[in-house]
Amino acid sequence: MANPSFVDCATKVWTTKGDEHEAAKKGFLESIKLLVGELGDKPFFGGGTLGFVDVSLVSFYSWLSGCEKFGNFSVEEESPDFIAWAKRCLQKESVSRSLPDQDKVYDFVVQLRKLKGLE
Repeated sequence: MANPSFVDCATKVWTTKGDEHEAAKKGFLESIKLLVGELGDKPFFGGGTLGFVDVSLVSFYSWLSGCEKFGNFSVEEESPDFIAWAKRCLQKESVSRSLPDQDKVYDFVVQLRKLKGLE
């Protein structure tokens, strides 16, 4: 069986409980570490400039606070290089203007959890 994707794990961090939740949290953090390994010493996945992978991946940045709060972990503590990469991406005005507000996304996650009966 294939490993669950980054997005699957992130979603399960805030939509599940118990063993499934713990497995999702572990998978999510392992995915981030794998991504950081691929990033290496480059400022962006595209090398010296923002590339397709950067643009695709940074779109999930707004969801991190929900994952952290419901997963009871800090991505910055677990993988400071990932957050450093995200902050470099956010320095690009085209990126920072395009992403939804983290607080609004978190409020949306809370509402989804209520609908699923997790709150």
